[in-house]
Amino acid sequence: MHYPELVAGTLVRRYKRFLADVRLDDGREVVAHCPNTGSMRAVNVPGCRVWLAPSDKPERKLAWTWELIELPQPDGSMALASVHTGRANRIVEEALRAEVVGELAGVGEWRREARVEGARLDFRRPGEAGRDTYVEVKQVTLRETDGHGYFPDAVSERGRKHLETLATLAAEGHRAVLLFFVAHEAIADVAPAAHLDPAYAETLRRVAGQGVEVMARGIDVERGDGQRPLAIRLGGALPVRLR
Repeated sequence: MHYPELVAGTLVRRYKRFLADVRLDDGREVVAHCPNTGSMRAVNVPGCRVWLAPSDKPERKLAWTWELIELPQPDGSMALASVHTGRANRIVEEALRAEVVGELAGVGEWRREARVEGARLDFRRPGEAGRDTYVEVKQVTLRETDGHGYFPDAVSERGRKHLETLATLAAEGHRAVLLFFVAHEAIADVAPAAHLDPAYAETLRRVAGQGVEVMARGIDVERGDGQRPLAIRLGGALPVRLR
């Protein structure tokens, strides 16, 4: 996924869930839309460099959208993380249609927003003999101080229900996949966040034994002059630690 002309600044604060104050590099202080309803644990870090997407659409209440943040790592390096949860499905969809995810390559057209069992999953591809493939995408940005990545970053009843839906589909003979989209350059593996949502962790471990496939993929970031992010693509496979 290619970005528009992103503008750099420094995060001042995030507040009221959907708002963030950012001081641009040219000295202006602007209010940006924060497209992330979660806790943003470990990625809501005032003082860090952020990247905003500008908009000139008159119908928009805010002219800026917070896209990315650069986070300092223990070894002194910097890692980019996407805070825009709405980008995850677009990036994964591009990869699915291009058959970048070898484990999910096959015949058939991917369809978005599959409604099943009173729930809505992100992708569905019709298969032969009525055996369809369903994929639910979860964005991972939480890197704890132990160096590992975790999901979710807060209690997620909705996420747990998605797991139950996937388990039901697997029991019916469909292919059911949970895909962790790891949108943080410094995360090298993923585990269920039992320390934040023990019910989700317990459910994930159970459904993984009931036929639900659990995968994780990282990100590849393309940068331009001044390290300005130009594009993010789905990266290679990462380990999932269920125990």
